[in-house]
Amino acid sequence: MAPRVLVSDELSETAVQIFRDRGVDVDFQPQLGKDKEKLAEIIGNYDGLAIRSATKATEKLIAAATNLKVIGRAGIGVDNVDIPAASRRGIIVMNTPFGNSITTAEHAIALMFAVARQLPAADTSTQAGKWEKSKFMGVEITGKTLGVIGAGNIGSIVISRGIGLKMQVIAYDPFLSRERAEEMGVTKVELDELLARADFITLHVPMTDKTRGILNAEAIAKTKPGVRIINCARGGLVDEAALAEAIKSGHVAGAGFDVFETEPAKESPLFGLPNVVCTPHLGAATTEAQENVALQVAEQMSDYLVKGAVSNAINMPSITAEEAPILKPFIRLAEVLGAFVGQVTESAIKEIEILYDGSTAAMNTKALTSAALAGLIRSQVSDVNMVSAPIMIKEKGVILSEVKRDKTGVFDGYIKLTVTTENQARSVAGTVFSDGKPRFIQIKDINLDADVGSHMVYITNTDVPGMIGFIGKTFGDAGVNIANFQLGRKDAGSDAIALLYVDGPVPESLLKTLTDNPAIRQAKPLVFNVD
Repeated sequence: MAPRVLVSDELSETAVQIFRDRGVDVDFQPQLGKDKEKLAEIIGNYDGLAIRSATKATEKLIAAATNLKVIGRAGIGVDNVDIPAASRRGIIVMNTPFGNSITTAEHAIALMFAVARQLPAADTSTQAGKWEKSKFMGVEITGKTLGVIGAGNIGSIVISRGIGLKMQVIAYDPFLSRERAEEMGVTKVELDELLARADFITLHVPMTDKTRGILNAEAIAKTKPGVRIINCARGGLVDEAALAEAIKSGHVAGAGFDVFETEPAKESPLFGLPNVVCTPHLGAATTEAQENVALQVAEQMSDYLVKGAVSNAINMPSITAEEAPILKPFIRLAEVLGAFVGQVTESAIKEIEILYDGSTAAMNTKALTSAALAGLIRSQVSDVNMVSAPIMIKEKGVILSEVKRDKTGVFDGYIKLTVTTENQARSVAGTVFSDGKPRFIQIKDINLDADVGSHMVYITNTDVPGMIGFIGKTFGDAGVNIANFQLGRKDAGSDAIALLYVDGPVPESLLKTLTDNPAIRQAKPLVFNVD
């Protein structure tokens, strides 16, 4: 059956057609996002939800979305999506960070020009029949210092445009490397230096706990007298009340704001102040940008629902369409390894280590780790997946680490999962052979070569004579057929393991008979979803 997507906000017909062309059954109801009750009634029928800003994907709506796998936001901001709630339910949340980058950057430049030359006020005065040339004295852009806070997708475009305008451009971004700064032709500085030097300051950072109020009263006081401040990023990055006071005092010469602490902005301390230009969140409001993000979200959602490719996800590692078919068998392997450990571990997990050896170390290990965690937790929580599993592990306070290393053994690449509890450490390793199927190659540091079966029994025991016969007789007496088995041990008389392949569920009485034998320490049934 084809995956179903509901489009509950306005998207172009071209974007809707992309879903259809890629084998997705799309239901286009662009006004439905405004009807919360109706949306909640039908959302359970869909695998995907494509939205703009009108639809609010609240915790309540997400709870009703019993089949939902992905929410796609046509635009950058995901303020209208409850991401923690979606993550807990295993729903991928995607946005389109590149579709409106140029448009938003251009809007920031436009506001900078408008504030530099007082264009809106001059226009209003002129159309009112006045001719006040001396009142609207402006400043040149050329040669001025432009301070860019945030040098990501949009900020880097603003930097390029600023350099093209013959400005001296400096940037503050903790994640900007010196090499990348040199490549862009921008000088990387600390925030205090930017505040002290910049004639124009423009913000291009996301809203986080660290960036909220990044330009508060204290920071504004450090700015160069006569500075002009532009914000086309997120409301709340600048303390509007503090900025208003700085404008009134003359310390700040002007401001251009497209975003506000409260939106829709019916009132703001900035409204009515001289040389303050305000627009109603128009950063992405161009025909080209709206079409670009609509097309992008349709492509991304289709790629995920049809091919398993994940791009621009807020709450999950990306998997490109090219690497998806290569990565798929290793994701399955990681899930199997996690499922094995999850089913044989009986006490609380304190630490998890995932080792990527050889070729697997060069793969998308974030996705593989998410798959392993999903398999690990699934024995306790049936509806966990690659999105929700990392959240659950973090909430439990489990220490998680990844180790990558060059090829060390006979296999081109393998994954080893080690789980530490209060009582013991348990490990399992596996690889993917040419047939694309996962195989166990090591359990408890004991080498073996074992397929993954739908129903298996894992037995760990002391290597003493007669164990194979005892195990076989116990299964035979219980009427359970052993289709195949794999054995392994380190040394004679030491630890030994057995993996038995059976035709169906194993009765508890059989397992008890096994563990009543003092040489057998554990006998656990294993169930795997074998494709």
